[in-house]
Amino acid sequence: MTQAATRTWADLKRDDGKKSAIPEGLWLRCPSCAQMIYRRQMEANLHVCPECGHHYRIGALERVRQLTDPGSFQAMFEGLMPTDPLKFRDLKTYESRVRAEQIRTGRNDAAVAGVGFIKGRQAAICCLDLTFMMGSMGSVVGETLTRTIEHATKENLPLVVVSCSGGARMQESGLSLMQMAKTSAALARYDDAGGLFISVLTDPTTGGVTASFAMLGDVIIAEPKALIGFAGPRVIKQTIRQDLPEGFQRSEFLLEKGLVDRVVPRHELRTELSRLIDYAGK
Repeated sequence: MTQAATRTWADLKRDDGKKSAIPEGLWLRCPSCAQMIYRRQMEANLHVCPECGHHYRIGALERVRQLTDPGSFQAMFEGLMPTDPLKFRDLKTYESRVRAEQIRTGRNDAAVAGVGFIKGRQAAICCLDLTFMMGSMGSVVGETLTRTIEHATKENLPLVVVSCSGGARMQESGLSLMQMAKTSAALARYDDAGGLFISVLTDPTTGGVTASFAMLGDVIIAEPKALIGFAGPRVIKQTIRQDLPEGFQRSEFLLEKGLVDRVVPRHELRTELSRLIDYAGK
């Protein structure tokens, strides 16, 4: 695996992989309130339903655009490429699955990382991309995040990680599980150096991502009604054979139980991040 040259914000804007997790069409029916929404109105509202506040899932590049000051983001570690050392095969080979995702999205893997400014505050940023294999964490995602953490440690930068993932990538088996330990160890070193880690949880944040770096933030922020957990509610219900509480594993439920520090709507997220960076003196 090699590291490509740093890419500019203009490169990101031209990226053919600008994909949305939202279905195509001029009009959309909100899955929460069932209202018909004009797509451009929804996009202008940061991909949030203007009627009920439902937060649509968005890709990593769109997330970076929303969080960073225009022209300030410098992408890093874009040259990391997944391999298939286990020669994994289910209905298809892992190699063919990855290649199909790369062609469809225009991205090498499921993470975007770099350095940018959030309302004038410089920060190291890593966003998982739900549009690439459900944002699953394999070796490339783990390495990208670890390098981002190490860069933040070296340069004494605050760290913002936006999680949106189905968990560890099953096709990489134990190699993907090792990323949980690797990223957590890098965060421990970052913490020893006095760094500020803000973890942002979006819908969904599940599996090995939740069980590792996503829940290790100094401050943990969640978007409204995001699904957050290890196993899904359906699996848990079938396992324990009991009805689950209303709102189980949603942001507001976790806030009530003390697992999340704040639930922040998307249009307030940039301001909240900049405020936290200021509070920490970074």
